[in-house]
Amino acid sequence: MKKTLSYGMVGGSLTAFIGGVHRVGVDFDGRAFLKAGCFSQNEAKNKECAEFYQVDDERTYKNFHEMAEKEGSREDGIDFVTITAPNDVHYEAAKAFLENGIHVLCEKPLCFEIGQAEELKKIAEEKNLLFCVNYSYSGNAMVKEARELITSGYIGDVINVNAEYLQEYLVDDIGAGDQVMVKLSSWRKDPAVAGISNCVGDIGTHIENTVSYMTGLKLKRVAAKLDYWGQPLDLNANILVEFENGAHGVFCSSQVCVGHMNGLVVRIFGTKGAIEWVQENPNILYVTLKGQPTQIYNRGMGYVTERTAEISRIPSGHPEGLYVAFANIYRVWISSILKLKNGEELSGYDYDFPSIDDGIEGVKFIQACVKSSKNDAVWTEV
Repeated sequence: MKKTLSYGMVGGSLTAFIGGVHRVGVDFDGRAFLKAGCFSQNEAKNKECAEFYQVDDERTYKNFHEMAEKEGSREDGIDFVTITAPNDVHYEAAKAFLENGIHVLCEKPLCFEIGQAEELKKIAEEKNLLFCVNYSYSGNAMVKEARELITSGYIGDVINVNAEYLQEYLVDDIGAGDQVMVKLSSWRKDPAVAGISNCVGDIGTHIENTVSYMTGLKLKRVAAKLDYWGQPLDLNANILVEFENGAHGVFCSSQVCVGHMNGLVVRIFGTKGAIEWVQENPNILYVTLKGQPTQIYNRGMGYVTERTAEISRIPSGHPEGLYVAFANIYRVWISSILKLKNGEELSGYDYDFPSIDDGIEGVKFIQACVKSSKNDAVWTEV
């Protein structure tokens, strides 16, 4: 029986923030090992990263096409690939690895066009391959607690949603034109690399997915206004949303809000109560039932639901954060691939990772917001 996996990485050189987070997440449980990679288009950076992680020269590739083809033909080829390169690489890289029989975990947003996303889904289904789109906040234990409580009917029917994701790191770019770009943001504001959106595509899509994950609701239409302030892509977005169940809400994503670092906050209001989760204090969930004082749920306590207890890694009071959220996604992802490799059927929580369907919804959301904003915030179908 297979107990461990090997994986490869596209992108994620030693200077890339998100690549390092992914590697830590994979390493948490010691069940998957980095064996191949194309970590950078820069030859020196690619080699440096491979040497640091002791990846063999013959499995350090110049491009992802070569990597997918050769790893797919090896008897000891990688079991899955993690794609952490910029947005413009996602579709082509994912397609290459799927076509070579390799499971794919890809950073969001999934791709630029709905047709591309649907093509990837079709290939994955035809080849019986798993596909995860890394909406990382779904890995937080108290996000899962919120999902369990809401879907069980604990706060009644969802009637309103208020969510925000506020950052300040691009405030100096207001009105500066596209010549002023901080290092972290340079490719994110290049339409050829990032796609049609910066702010909504980068952090707004996290709002959409986290709300969808908690509530099980899908968006029906949006009325959005995006602000550019002289930049080629959006820095700020205010979005009215309507869900398929008729409920409405407000999403606000911004990278120009002074005083806010990484402020994802989700508030779900139901007919019986309300739930609030704050990403910068991720171990706590605020739960309020109608006519009662607000309760503070702490991760790791005996009163949380069974699913939340299963996903918690350390005792209550010890903070879990971003690395653990990634690790929780990889825990389910790796377990599911191992089950397939060992001839077992998947069911239930085996699928509790953000899927390609979540990635498709994210692409639809981004496109609808941009289209709505161009039409002066007219309601636009998602």
